[in-house]
Amino acid sequence: MMKSITFMDDKEQINKTPSKMARLAWPKAKYGVILAVIIIIAVNLIYYWESIISFFK
Repeated sequence: MMKSITFMDDKEQINKTPSKMARLAWPKAKYGVILAVIIIIAVNLIYYWESIISFFK
């Protein structure tokens, strides 16, 4: 009987956020996706700037 009680306690604690991580403000996933797309576009604009300018001339 005691083993089943400890097993239930272990199962309840599996989904809990660790105490150090719980204090951090985690951004929403959609903001991370938007930030990643903006960074990719900015890096490509910087890298291919001369090609883009020559295309419009």
